[in-house]
Amino acid sequence: MLSGLLVVAGIVWAFWSGLAAALFLCASLLSVFIYHLRNLGKLMNWAREPLGTPTPHAWGTWDHVFAALSRHSRVAYDQRERLSQTLARFREAAQAMPDGVIYLTRQNTIEWINLAAERHFGLDAVRDVGSAISNLVRQPDFVHYVELGEYQEPLLFKPVRNDNLTLSMQIVPFGEDLKMLLSRDISQLEKLENMRRDFVANVSHELKTPLTVVSGFVEMLHDSLEDFPADDARRYLKLASEQSVRMQQLIEDLLALSALETGAPMPVDDKVDVQGLLRSVAQEVELLSAGRHRVVIESGAAATLIGSQKEIHSALANLATNAVRYTPDGGEVRLIWQATHEGAELAVQDNGPGIDAQHLPRLTERFYRVDRGRSRETGGTGLGLAIVKHVLTRHQGTLEIQSEPGRGSRFAAHFPARRVDWKTG
Repeated sequence: MLSGLLVVAGIVWAFWSGLAAALFLCASLLSVFIYHLRNLGKLMNWAREPLGTPTPHAWGTWDHVFAALSRHSRVAYDQRERLSQTLARFREAAQAMPDGVIYLTRQNTIEWINLAAERHFGLDAVRDVGSAISNLVRQPDFVHYVELGEYQEPLLFKPVRNDNLTLSMQIVPFGEDLKMLLSRDISQLEKLENMRRDFVANVSHELKTPLTVVSGFVEMLHDSLEDFPADDARRYLKLASEQSVRMQQLIEDLLALSALETGAPMPVDDKVDVQGLLRSVAQEVELLSAGRHRVVIESGAAATLIGSQKEIHSALANLATNAVRYTPDGGEVRLIWQATHEGAELAVQDNGPGIDAQHLPRLTERFYRVDRGRSRETGGTGLGLAIVKHVLTRHQGTLEIQSEPGRGSRFAAHFPARRVDWKTG
């Protein structure tokens, strides 16, 4: 506008001071006006380009203008890049989370889903964005929780598409009319809680029977000791003593198993003489058998095992005493030591009644018994094989069980080569 006024003023001046000078002035002012128009056009074109596009080149005042705009553009571009990187890291972190995350609008439509939530609810991040979540997960308890709007407490949820999964889910409102649905897989926690309840119930049951026997005999003798013949009183006291020993053994096994399961530090490695170990366990088994079984040692090449003398002895003794308890009188129990391709094995083999295949995977569970009545008669605590399994795990070993009904059983403790030191000469 100023340039236009100057051109008009130049025309007026032409009538007063000469035509040539006025025309020169008008031409100069028109050139300046055109230059400004061109730079203004460059500015408008640059404003339409993406953020970060270099500013046009100019001179004079426009150079300062473009330089200032360039600085502001670089600052804005850098801020946008930092925000983009922050958002990308946030999304990567959200995708890596083991918990499910779903962003919901006020109308409960899906805005974003991470990978864990896809697995938890059987959703697809591409296909299902923009859909109402209650149309995709249609279980009544889930729909009621989402639509009720009371999110103070989490919901325990079992998806129909995966009935082995148990989720703890909760909705957290945030921002302006947005909600975040969080889900966590608690299947393992639920399993551990069930195991804890079963464990407490089993321990209570195992202690109840001997405790009832002991307290019953003690009360009976306390109230009327003079009415019982001495032989009967001694027999009752003997039975009470046997039951108290059983309770003591159960408690000792529980303490041993607890120490193994809680990751107690490994004792300093000993050099366990295998031949001496076999002889020691064989003597214990013969005492338990009282001549009712034939105990045989099959000892291969001389060797030492690197590990805890106490724990390895306990594992082998548990396997051997189980074989004696469940093998009928006249049966045979063999203690075997031999090399394998992976290292070596300590095995206990019997010719007892054997075990049906359906029971084999569960034998190392605490208190699991194939025949509960038979186990109690023989004095077992139901913890022996669980102890064996944990001892071998601490020694990088494994337990292999082979058994068929009517053909006996074989329990083999496998040790890796680095745990075996073969004697030469």
